[in-house]
Amino acid sequence: MAAPSARSRRRADAERSIARIVSAARTLLSSDPNATTDDIAQAAGVGRMTLYGHFRTRADLVEAALTDALRTGEETLSSIDLTGDAGDAMTRLLASSWALVAESAALLAAAEGVLPEGRVRDMHAEPARRMAELIRRGQEQGAFRTDLPTTWLVSLVQYILHGAAAEVRAGRLPSDEAAYVVTRSVQSVLTG
Repeated sequence: MAAPSARSRRRADAERSIARIVSAARTLLSSDPNATTDDIAQAAGVGRMTLYGHFRTRADLVEAALTDALRTGEETLSSIDLTGDAGDAMTRLLASSWALVAESAALLAAAEGVLPEGRVRDMHAEPARRMAELIRRGQEQGAFRTDLPTTWLVSLVQYILHGAAAEVRAGRLPSDEAAYVVTRSVQSVLTG
């Protein structure tokens, strides 16, 4: 039986390997949603066996990378001041949300390609909750439309963000114009 310090050392080594693998996956998949597990293992400085020892499937690895991106995104989004006028707060939230979506658009495409239907939406529950609360507050302030369900308006905002990211990746929307296009489109939808 291994001594407790040897087990702790192995556990710490495993945690470092996992962190390197997830970081490499996040980096590579953010630039190429088709990056292979071999590419990711090489970038992480581990062998395929080590990678598969921690992540049984590519889907498991992609989900871990998206979870990590969402965790750091949540840190950013939770720090945004959403007080005061709901329209101004929405502009601030959209600016940060757009930056995060643009940064991880290819990673999101990789996730949508391998995760079960609905899983990506489930993983975005906290950002969706934040958006819904802000929309409801804007409705109460008379700043946002009330003729459509809040859940539908949240979905429309998400579609606009992800659609803009796809347009930028396809070269049909200049990246330096995307934040403006997203903000104006969402404002149009919310104010009807």
